[in-house]
Amino acid sequence: MKSLFIEEEIKYIGSQLSPHWIYKNFNLLGDAIVAFTGEMDVKITEMVDIEDVISDSPIYSKKMVSFIIEQFGITMKECVLRQRFLICIIIEELKKIIGDKYKITRSGDDIFVNINGKEKKLSVSIATKSITSGLIHTGLNIDPTGAPVDACGLTTDLGITEIKEFAKNVMKRYIEEDTEITEAACKVRGV
Repeated sequence: MKSLFIEEEIKYIGSQLSPHWIYKNFNLLGDAIVAFTGEMDVKITEMVDIEDVISDSPIYSKKMVSFIIEQFGITMKECVLRQRFLICIIIEELKKIIGDKYKITRSGDDIFVNINGKEKKLSVSIATKSITSGLIHTGLNIDPTGAPVDACGLTTDLGITEIKEFAKNVMKRYIEEDTEITEAACKVRGV
């Protein structure tokens, strides 16, 4: 599995969650994970989550770090499971940085941080299936200004400024988990 931190800022509008976007734009063929920062502005017309469409809930953040994963040969259910372990990896990496300063919780594929007794949303995430691959997008607020929900940011609220290093650690851990899952599946005897 390949990874890349994209140095240039990219405005995430939802259309990037499409088959071969990583390959076409960054020449990474096959299973890959990329990360980048930039504004997020996903209109209802670009929404993949039907629940968000029905509730007319667009997504906006002044600045986020986004992770996009494309993996081939996986089912929709496996894609959702991989999305969940990505979220768990992110939480573990956050705890390495901030320790016990803030209580971080997960509800499904959402990450919340308790700041001054109030739960604030840190993330957005979606997993979907294209005709050729499983696709995951997870975004973490850096600066949640303009978010339509009560949100917090990595930098504005948690004081995390080394976003590139954090993103690279998350991608490295995801690849390690992916490799270990494959190896675990290969090393056992069928019964």
